[in-house]
Amino acid sequence: MTTPIPAVVPPLARDPIWKRNLAPAAALDWLAAGWRDFTIYPAASISYGIMVFLVSIITVIGLFALRFDYILLPAFSGFMVVGPVIGIGLYEKSRRIAEGRPVTLWQMIFVKPESGGQILFAGVLLFLLTLLWMRAAIIVYALFFGLRPFPGLDHIIPMLFTTATGWAMLVVGSAIGGLFAAFAFAISAFSIPMLLSERTDALTAMGTSMALVWNNLPVMLTWAAIMLALIVVGIVTGLLGMIVIFPVLGHGSWHAYRAMRPQG
Repeated sequence: MTTPIPAVVPPLARDPIWKRNLAPAAALDWLAAGWRDFTIYPAASISYGIMVFLVSIITVIGLFALRFDYILLPAFSGFMVVGPVIGIGLYEKSRRIAEGRPVTLWQMIFVKPESGGQILFAGVLLFLLTLLWMRAAIIVYALFFGLRPFPGLDHIIPMLFTTATGWAMLVVGSAIGGLFAAFAFAISAFSIPMLLSERTDALTAMGTSMALVWNNLPVMLTWAAIMLALIVVGIVTGLLGMIVIFPVLGHGSWHAYRAMRPQG
């Protein structure tokens, strides 16, 4: 007698277990909660934002000094990939506020996650994904413009928007970048907060994050759009806006995690 083969369920199949039935407007509630946490002990969040700002400025200056300015735009995109790891201290502050515990900048910088070194492993995976995206961006540029040297930021905008080749590269590059961004957002949206507050491994956390995002697309797409819009604002202000925007989004991401994965 032949033993029946069990049906294989795709890992991203719609599953009621992961469904939260949250309206898209819930993303605005997460943003409001993030602002509320920002205003509690604001000096700690502002100091954290200043550190992110300084690291970002040093990175930009370093890219120009090393003549790597051609990866500046992909690097800004990659910031959204590693952002959840950088924001771990903000998650810790929000967690402490919810638990009624004191908050200091020291505790936000030197966080002790429940999952221990697994959070470092997750960070390495996200960093490698960022490097892969930057390499893909360089390859896309080479495919459309050949091996010509990067013309500089002052010439790249006209080259992209006033030539047919530039428009074609924008379409293809945006499509490829969108795939990278969607995958990165799906695996990182909740994995880092989960590793902070639960004893689990990095791959399980990333899989859980992807399942939660996939099964709650309306609210998660709204949250992603809010994050993207605010990060763009932060970039066009010469990164100064990130001093406030990054902490608010970090705190909001913690509340998004709490809403999507309620604890017992």
